[in-house]
Amino acid sequence: MKESETLDINLLGKEYQVACVPRERESLLEAVAYLGQRFEEMGKKTRASNETLAVMTALNVAHEFLQLLHGRGFDLPTLKRRIGHMQMRIEAVLAQQEKLF
Repeated sequence: MKESETLDINLLGKEYQVACVPRERESLLEAVAYLGQRFEEMGKKTRASNETLAVMTALNVAHEFLQLLHGRGFDLPTLKRRIGHMQMRIEAVLAQQEKLF
């Protein structure tokens, strides 16, 4: 089992502790920065607040993702690997959160 570290992040003004393996720390921080930027952009366009803003942003990111998925020359095996890594990260975060309560 890979050793993980806890990383403190802030999204929509709320603090979260997430677990990640050290070698993926930078990419996770990049994802947090990207998502934060998308929240900010969507918030300016819609004036929506936290939960609605998160759902609207997720819908837009998913739509962009699906456009890429169905686009020409898209590397599906790489995408599947990345989704697997994301799933492992989510499971690690959820396991870490369960320990807090």
